Formats: sequence, C-alpha cells, structure tokens
Amino acid sequence: MMLFLSNFKSTVLLWFLVLATCGNETKEVATTINNEPHIEQMEKEIIVAANRTEAYVPLLKGKKIAIVANQTSVIFNSDGHTHLVDSLLSLDVDIKHVFAPEHGFRGDYDAGEHVNNSTDIKTGLDLISLHGKNRKPSQEQLEGLDLVLFDIQDVGVRFYTYISTMQLVMEACAEKGIPILVLDRPNPNGHYVDGPTMKAAHTSFLGMTEIPLVYGMTIGEYATMINEEMWLDGDKKVDLTVIPLKNWTHDTFYSLPIRPSPNLPNDTSINLYPSLGLFEGTNINAGRGTEFQFQRYGASFLDSKVYDFTYTPKPNFGSKYPKEEGKLCYGKDLSKTERMNEVTMDYIIDAYTNSVDKSKYFLTSGFTKHAGSEKLQKQIEDGLTNTEIKATWQADLEKFKKIRAKHLLY
Repeated sequence: MMLFLSNFKSTVLLWFLVLATCGNETKEVATTINNEPHIEQMEKEIIVAANRTEAYVPLLKGKKIAIVANQTSVIFNSDGHTHLVDSLLSLDVDIKHVFAPEHGFRGDYDAGEHVNNSTDIKTGLDLISLHGKNRKPSQEQLEGLDLVLFDIQDVGVRFYTYISTMQLVMEACAEKGIPILVLDRPNPNGHYVDGPTMKAAHTSFLGMTEIPLVYGMTIGEYATMINEEMWLDGDKKVDLTVIPLKNWTHDTFYSLPIRPSPNLPNDTSINLYPSLGLFEGTNINAGRGTEFQFQRYGASFLDSKVYDFTYTPKPNFGSKYPKEEGKLCYGKDLSKTERMNEVTMDYIIDAYTNSVDKSKYFLTSGFTKHAGSEKLQKQIEDGLTNTEIKATWQADLEKFKKIRAKHLLY
C-alpha cells in the first residue's frame, strides 16, 4: 500500500509539473480594431528544456543521478519558478549530490573565487564544487551514478566558464562510461558569431577549445559540437542526450529572468560582456564594485581631460575586491547602449589610447587567456583600428561557422 501511494504521489506531481510548465504556449494581447475589442495571438512563449518535464523525467526514474546546477537551474511556473533540484526531489528522483560551477550553487561567490564543498541547507544534499579543489569531477565522485544531468544558463561567451565546466563534466562522464543529459536554454548572445578565435597554445579554463569569443550556440548545441567533433580529451565521446528548447531561434530575443552570475545584472550587461569582458585581462575596471557591472569602464590612470564621466568602485555583492577600489575612475558610461550584434574593440582601444601610463594597462598573461592569443594585445599596442583588427578574424570565423552549422538545433 505504501509503495502504491508513493508511486501515485509521484505520478500526480509529474502531471502537475507537466500541466504547470507546458500550459499555453502563446500569449494573447487585447487591442481595438475599428473601436471593437480584438484579441491578437502573439509569438509563442519560449519553453526551456527544464520545463519540458514530460521529455526527461521518465529518463531519470529508477536511476541514481548527480546534477550540475546553480541558481539559474529552474522550472518556470505561474508563481515564478522552482529550483530543478527541489522539483525532482519532489518527484522522488534519486539525486545523490550536486556539482556546483564557478560562483557556487546559489550564485553568490565572486568571479574566480575558490568555492569549497558544502551541504545544501534546504535539501541536505552534498554540494561538490567544480571551482575549488578540482574543476573536473573525479572518478570517485561519479562512483555509483547512472547519469549526470547538466542544467545551467550560459551567455554565449568563450571565457564565461560554465561551458568549460560542462566540457570537463562530459570528459569525466566519458571516462567513467556514464551518460550525460543536457537541458537546453536560450543563448542571449546567440544571434551572432564574432571575435578572435582561441589558439591551441593558449587554451585554459577561460577557453578550452578553438572557438571564437562569441560562438552563437546554445549550451546544448555546443555540447553536441564538442562531442561530435571529438574535442573531449583523448578523442572520446560521451553518451549525450540534449533536451531541446521549444519556440526559440537564434534570432529570438531572450531576456534572462535570473541573473546568471553576480556581475551580469541585466540584458545590457550581458550584451556588452563579450566586448567589455576583455577588460578582465587589463587593470581597467569594467563596472565591478558598482551597480552597473559591464556597463561602464574606467580607471584612475585614464586621462581626466578626455572623460567627463567618473565613478568610484567599492566592494559589493559579487566583487569583494574590485579593481581600482576606492579610486576615482575616469571613463565611459555605456548603460544606454542599444543591443549589439558584434564584438567591438572600440572600448579597449579607447581606454588604451587614453591611458596616461600605458605600462599599467595590460595584465599580459590574463589578457592573452581572454583574447585567445598574443596577437590582439600587439595589434592594440601597434595602433590598429577596430575595423583593421576585426578584418584579421574573418578567416577563422568562416572556418568555425562551417563546423558550427553542422550542429545547430534551431
């Protein structure tokens, strides 16, 4: 009788999730035509893979699983959202532990900050950090598992480390012979491909494969490309399943409902991140320590005669020790910038040109890891324009686009 009640409870909960998350796929808007009420059908709502419970929950039943997740791993519903881990536990899915990426399971650690293993207070699950002692799951941490589920919101920029975490998890699963299930989510920068391409000599956790800075793929598409192109270490392939999105294309605008990391607070910051993220390899502050992260840039050593915009970085959520902390920074406010569909070097060039002391500008090894090669720093130092620099990317971009085209799902 107890077994029957347990199965009945799970079935009811599953159907509740299916109904709550799949609901109506279209929006309606009331307008007037010739002074008469009229209902127009708008574009179908985007359905993230996590909401497609009917497509993947049956694949988890009876299996011991681990989940790679953070604060963005949610199922959306009429009340807002519920965390994927909470939802699956309510359906009696056997979750053994959670792997947490950079910024931690709750997304409250600084960029690059060491994250320790811990226990989730709400669920009691072990949280194993993949941005602490190890960045790749050990074979011991995968012992006894039947499947690993990956669900994290990406922003489509090579040095945003969630894709490196996914690649290392895929490698570990391939070595252990464990399948991986990826729940796909939209890429807010998925509408273009641009930027310098990573060179093999400079691969790191900030870029593990030879792809452009902005690669124009969802995390599910990228996982498929890694696997099918045999880019995993040792030329291995993993048993990969991707649950796709519904009602999304690469031209569909998507506003992230949850901050994907502490210093990407809104659509503007996410859209500017590919260009302003390169400042991470310099001594220029890119808004960390303010409420306008990746929507401004400045430094105390930029020419005060050139800029009329100033600000002073101070420690805050997501940035305990911002660059130029407590110093008056001269620079530019980009918070009103319209949506971009390219990477621009104009900001990097502008700041370098107007540095009073250029010896303070580059953090050479850090800039190379972000740029993907030593070439970009030299081009900036040699005075090349944005147009001239971008022209040197084109051959690599065309080569990548041919590979990318084989693995697009949308």
